[in-house]
Amino acid sequence: MILDRIKKENDIKKIPPKDLELLAAEIREFLIEKISVNGGHLGANLGAVELTMALHLTLNLPEDKIVWDVGHQSYTHKLLTGRREGFESLRQYGGMSGFPKRKESDCDCFDTGHSTTSISAGLGLAQARDLLHKKQTIVAVIGDGSLTGGMAYEALNNAARLETNYIIVLNDNNMSISENVGGVSNYLNSIRTDSKYLDLKDSIYYRLIDNEKYGQPLARMIQRTKNGLKQLVIPGMLFENMGVTYLGPVDGHDITAVCKVLQEAKRVKGAVVVHVMTHKGRGYAPAERHPARFHGAVPFDIETGLPAKPQTKANWTDVFGTVINKLGEREEKVVAITAAMPDGTGLKRFKNRFPERFFDVGIAEEHAVTFAAGLAAGGMIPIVAIYSSFLQRGFDQIIHDVCLQELPVIFAVDRAGLVGADGETHQGIFDISFLSMIPNMTVMSPKNKWELSDMLKFAVSLGKPVAIRYPRGTAYDELKECREPIEWGKAEWITRYCDAQEGESRPGTKIALLAFGSMVETAMRLREKLADQGEENVSILNLRFAKPLDEETVLQAAAEHDIVVTLEENIFEGGVGQRIRDCIDASGFSPVFIPVALPDNYVEHGNVEILKKELKIDTDSICSLITDAVKEAKKQ
Repeated sequence: MILDRIKKENDIKKIPPKDLELLAAEIREFLIEKISVNGGHLGANLGAVELTMALHLTLNLPEDKIVWDVGHQSYTHKLLTGRREGFESLRQYGGMSGFPKRKESDCDCFDTGHSTTSISAGLGLAQARDLLHKKQTIVAVIGDGSLTGGMAYEALNNAARLETNYIIVLNDNNMSISENVGGVSNYLNSIRTDSKYLDLKDSIYYRLIDNEKYGQPLARMIQRTKNGLKQLVIPGMLFENMGVTYLGPVDGHDITAVCKVLQEAKRVKGAVVVHVMTHKGRGYAPAERHPARFHGAVPFDIETGLPAKPQTKANWTDVFGTVINKLGEREEKVVAITAAMPDGTGLKRFKNRFPERFFDVGIAEEHAVTFAAGLAAGGMIPIVAIYSSFLQRGFDQIIHDVCLQELPVIFAVDRAGLVGADGETHQGIFDISFLSMIPNMTVMSPKNKWELSDMLKFAVSLGKPVAIRYPRGTAYDELKECREPIEWGKAEWITRYCDAQEGESRPGTKIALLAFGSMVETAMRLREKLADQGEENVSILNLRFAKPLDEETVLQAAAEHDIVVTLEENIFEGGVGQRIRDCIDASGFSPVFIPVALPDNYVEHGNVEILKKELKIDTDSICSLITDAVKEAKKQ
């Protein structure tokens, strides 16, 4: 295999040009085989194979720098920089990340994971290069989906002032995670379909500009003519009008053509956009037919493209999708908003059923939040479905535009807690902390699928800002019998240590498990494990609300129990456990307090169950903490 010759960065330059197409085919075959086993971002990587090869043929890594926006499309880059063996442990705990990581390779110059960051980061690298008088080529690779995010335009606006070379590769596959929407998509479509594009070479312009007497007037005339022609054949000329040179469009699967335009781009004295058209999922028919499904693929059968382990139970996102669809039928003021993820957030059915009340704003979370605030101010009931880690991007807008005005915006916070294989940039472990600090915000989390339904209905009727967080994965379908009506700021006892008939406790240590959201399931398993060890006085309190905290019931638990354990899938700082500790400390009660939360740190990628064990929030680890505390209590 030709791929066997790639041992380290720049080895691709030793491959004869006649063998490059075969290498591309081998890379695709390799990626399909490995991702079918471990899962990963398949579609974007299959579409960027030739583009990545051209970049590596044109640049000299690691001296030159490539910033990959989001990083979904960086697998070929990893292969070409000698990380082939890492694919055996791709996205597994302790293994290779699915995103660029500086600690992983000198050829990864910037960690990414969220969209629209690459142009800003690349511009910073370019300015640092100039200040240090270096001669590097800096390239930012950004998808057309990311161009729906405002940060990209802030960076483009700033980049237009640059007087030294900086290359921005626009990888245009007409997709983000789902199909692109909005004006930017329409603008790029107009370029894709136009065959009349005329490009007068900038190299000629720069040669002329060096001749002050004759060349400069001629160069200015050519530039005016060039811009005028472009205005005729490319509507808007967005990039050129911003002061950024535009080259393309070019077929992103033609290695020779991409190399040629990149070489030309390297001669531009300023920021230059190279528009490359690619096909997401190229080379694998199931991924070409279903690009959204193969964006983040679970392990699958290569022949059919179907998941290796079909889903048998509803996940939390499915439950949300079902409930919001029913809410849309009952209440005509309910509208749904997503930031380019109708499938991933469970809004596809709502979109099909109520297209006039469904809004996909593109990869623009800040806009999504303030847009929702405007809808609420106009009398609607907006539900913003968004992943926890992406909601961080709209933090200022939640404070300033939603909660300051106490507008009834509902945030359906998906992927809250540990999400697994996507790692640090996607773990939803900060939302309790940053949402609970905001005045006028209500923060809730359901114990099971029925409570998620009840909380959504409650939020629609509340008329205030609400965030409902729920995890990734299969929805908990036990404790159906525990379904007290939702009351604002009130917790729910699941079990009490008191004997129901006699009203007196059994002998032994009294333990209260105060669990938030998904950790109720952990508390139930923990109670069984403690009972096996002879600890029968175990109570479980379903907190329901992180804000407002049910201080009355929390203090009741503190008064009645010897040990109070708080359980949350969030960092401790600013979390519900910290607030409960402060509440108990101020009360005068003095139970042994055991906070179970995530460390104040970023959490790497890996299987969620393995991560929980390593972070000591699994049942066995918590049980050991409690057992040790019981032993200490008995000594005193």
